[in-house]
Amino acid sequence: MSCPRCLSTSISKRKHRTALGYRTFCCRDCSRRFNERSATPFNDLQFPTDIVLLAVLWRLRYKLGFRDVAELLSQRGFEVSYETIRVWEFKFAPLVSENLRSKRRGVAGNPWYLDETYIKVSGRWRYLYRAVDREGNLLDSMLSENTDKHAARRFLRRLIDSAGRKPLRMTTDKHPTYTKAIRWIVGRKVLHRHNQYLNNRIEQNHRGIKQRYYPMLGFAKFESASRFCSAFDLTLSNVSS
Repeated sequence: MSCPRCLSTSISKRKHRTALGYRTFCCRDCSRRFNERSATPFNDLQFPTDIVLLAVLWRLRYKLGFRDVAELLSQRGFEVSYETIRVWEFKFAPLVSENLRSKRRGVAGNPWYLDETYIKVSGRWRYLYRAVDREGNLLDSMLSENTDKHAARRFLRRLIDSAGRKPLRMTTDKHPTYTKAIRWIVGRKVLHRHNQYLNNRIEQNHRGIKQRYYPMLGFAKFESASRFCSAFDLTLSNVSS
């Protein structure tokens, strides 16, 4: 651990703890006092970090609304409003996504299966690009307003960046945007198969997000839909594996 002000590692542990029980320290170089959560996104929270992350996990993993999560926390002695749960999801769901995405870097199997499904946002259909490997492990997902060559290229760049390498084989449906996008981003050495039945693996994998999405009756904003879908997919895939 280092000092959040001067980054010095010359620190001493203090006897006192914070009101939430976190250890406190003092920097020997700049005399700055800090605790375990200083310089983290959780520093200003009035609740323990594990409780906040548990609430976000409940919201992502199970078919629970904001009021349902607040009620569950109330039964455990934590009085939280449903608006607070909404703020926690807004702030910390992307952190959960990035953490889970980094753990999957370099472990993607072969081949890759790509497909898109539909999500209703503000009363209009949007397109959720998703990709899994042979074992059914999610590689990445991306919500897009359109389904064209530009969206396909963005998803492929993001997919390769998340996986840390290019695949040997890729399977898609017969959507024409995939062929040119794969040649442009991945290259001509990859074996691209486009067949409706070969892609059943990813089409069956859409059930998870569909079952979670239906009780919500759609999303009000594109940003919130993108944030939730990405975090939900990665959380579900991590729990399942």
